[in-house]
Amino acid sequence: MNTWRRRKGDWVAAGAALLTLIVAMLLAARGVSEVEADVFHTINNAPAWLYRITWLIQFLGLLLIPIAVAVVALVFRKWRLATALALVVPLKLLVEKAVVKQLVDRQRPGSSTCGGDPECLHARGDVHLIGPSFPSGHVIIACAIAWLVAPYVGARWRWALGGVCVAVGLSRVYLGAHNPLDVVAGAACGVVIGALLNLVVGVPGATPAPEQAPTASQR
Repeated sequence: MNTWRRRKGDWVAAGAALLTLIVAMLLAARGVSEVEADVFHTINNAPAWLYRITWLIQFLGLLLIPIAVAVVALVFRKWRLATALALVVPLKLLVEKAVVKQLVDRQRPGSSTCGGDPECLHARGDVHLIGPSFPSGHVIIACAIAWLVAPYVGARWRWALGGVCVAVGLSRVYLGAHNPLDVVAGAACGVVIGALLNLVVGVPGATPAPEQAPTASQR
């Protein structure tokens, strides 16, 4: 039977992610820098054959994904994990819509990076050239889920979860939906949400060793 604990690492992660978010917000409020624009174009100009792959990857950041993963957690009787995953959706909307987007108004790359020039970028799929884009909601979802699920899986799966977060972020830049700082801010929001939820519901601790009957010499 598992014990449940609150990790100091979640406090550290939440603090570091919050600091990262604040720095990203301050930089984003100043507009798209030359460095950020160069990073955006490097990723956005990647080969066209990546489109179908990245188009599919981005769906891992949809709003319904935490609910789907919560259902899987329920099947495996991971009640605390399922509860935390269900809370990701309202917390994501709160942090993204009611907090960050109210403090930083930055448009999608088609406007903020390219000034409305459609020839400046590859807007793939149904990506819009205008509209608020800071932070990336897809990346918030992916990183929050990854942080919540990580304590329940082994080291290899944790690396895979991290890879999913990176892939979702890169896919959104490649598709032309977000600038790099949008992705950084989204990742920071996701980690804050995941870490705080871990502190609220707890994560699995070490399984206590079974008690052994005393030997004859110990009696």
